[in-house]
Amino acid sequence: MAGFSSATFTPDRLIAGEDDILSRKVTIASGQNLVRGALLGKITSGGKYILSLSGASDGSEVPDAILAMDTDASGGDKEAMAYFTGRFNESALTLGASHTAASIREGLRVKGIHLVSVQPA
Repeated sequence: MAGFSSATFTPDRLIAGEDDILSRKVTIASGQNLVRGALLGKITSGGKYILSLSGASDGSEVPDAILAMDTDASGGDKEAMAYFTGRFNESALTLGASHTAASIREGLRVKGIHLVSVQPA
């Protein structure tokens, strides 16, 4: 059927609880090829999102959201869904340079994103 597609779901244990999860569409800045679970920071000028690096100085050094889907924006800006609240498995996140679960936990918690340590199945 036109307008429909299908995909195979592979559990990745990113979502770690049944809390309310709030997601919304964001723009991933050109030059990024990110995987689901990437920790995103918002660039102050323009409001686009990139992988949060603690050493950045454009606003994106502050973690703001978690990418909900693999997104290849290497050829230009792309829209994607990102999580803004919920409970997430810290070991399933992709963190940028110098970020650790411990260094981002408190800042994300006040935004409604809770990181938990999930034991392997």
